[in-house]
Amino acid sequence: MTLNYIWICFFLVGFTVALYKAIFLGQADLFGTMLNNLFDSSKTGFEISIGLAGVMSLWLGIMKIGERAGLINLFAKGVAPFFRTLFKGVPKDHPAYGSMTMNFSANMLGLDNAATPLGLTAMKDLQSINPNKDTASDAQIMFLVLNTAGVTLIPTSVIAMRQSLAIKEGLTNFNAADIFLPTLIATFIAFITGMIMVSIFQRINLFKLPVLLFVGFFVTIIIGTYKLLSQLPPEEMSRKIGAIGSGFILFIVILFIAAGAIRKQNVYDNFIEGAKEGFNTSIRIVPYLIAMLLAISVFRTSGCMDYLVQGIANVVAACGLNTDFVPVIPIGLMKPLSGSGARGLMVDVITKYGVNSFQGKLAAILQGTTETTFYVLAVYFGSVDIKNSRHALVCGLIADFAGFTAAIIIAYTFFH
Repeated sequence: MTLNYIWICFFLVGFTVALYKAIFLGQADLFGTMLNNLFDSSKTGFEISIGLAGVMSLWLGIMKIGERAGLINLFAKGVAPFFRTLFKGVPKDHPAYGSMTMNFSANMLGLDNAATPLGLTAMKDLQSINPNKDTASDAQIMFLVLNTAGVTLIPTSVIAMRQSLAIKEGLTNFNAADIFLPTLIATFIAFITGMIMVSIFQRINLFKLPVLLFVGFFVTIIIGTYKLLSQLPPEEMSRKIGAIGSGFILFIVILFIAAGAIRKQNVYDNFIEGAKEGFNTSIRIVPYLIAMLLAISVFRTSGCMDYLVQGIANVVAACGLNTDFVPVIPIGLMKPLSGSGARGLMVDVITKYGVNSFQGKLAAILQGTTETTFYVLAVYFGSVDIKNSRHALVCGLIADFAGFTAAIIIAYTFFH
């Protein structure tokens, strides 16, 4: 229901602002631009969904192989004590634990294309035990919020993009991975915030040994990984980071196939069965994705985002605070709505201020920290026909805000 009100609000507010500009400011061409962008957004939504079909077919096929080979169940047992504390109503050894584990792992390595189909699989598994099929269960809400606020261990795509922009600027000895630790800390804060917020709504006691051990172990891994990578030269660090991400994915693929072969499974048929599910799921999310992109398009084209940013800048200046971070605010505001839109805004900020500037570094940190909450909410819940998202959106946005705020504070601490 919350998404319904937000969707309507985006359209009505955007159209009202555009109408005012057309009548009083003489910007009659704005309506034409808005209409063209609506058509472009619907086309983009369809193309994204269809383009996702190949990736989803790949990963759901591989997941089916791993499931039949027993590896998904094995992975699930490793995190079962921690997950059983957080995910209410999910039976012991349920397949959802395995798919959720794989989704979180892909997110930590910044592998968005791999994380999405794995996340949709997890949502489908959780839906199978949901007593109210049109209402999000407690477990689904916890999974979605932790997914959107997921820790980014290695912001692979952001680092690669910064390196490319630095070459374009002609910079030498540029360390594109210098945002590694700030991004890591900011995402961890967002993750913990999301977990705490959902636990408050669902009355989950987080002061239990499995949760404390898991968080402590994860913090240790983060610190160890950073110390290991930070000792490398910039170029080698970038190569190592890319190798870790792609190597992890290939390892999982080969491991699943090998396990299926050892178990004497019909690996090929299992893959085809899972791939068919991936294709069907990608088709089902088309209307949900298009609906969200249309609303975002109207809100952006009308200029509402610019007004919002300028208002924040005026408030910050009136409080006597430093306003160097203001140019990156659109990224933080856009990221929950559109990943591609936020990526475009990040490139715009870096191009204007420089990849090695404070604004450029903060833009990269924000891009790697916050998540496309509205997109994930629409696609994940839409894939299983959930209409009532309950407190998922509120908790997700609070986690986003925590990550956004943490990113700014950490950027000032490290780079200002």
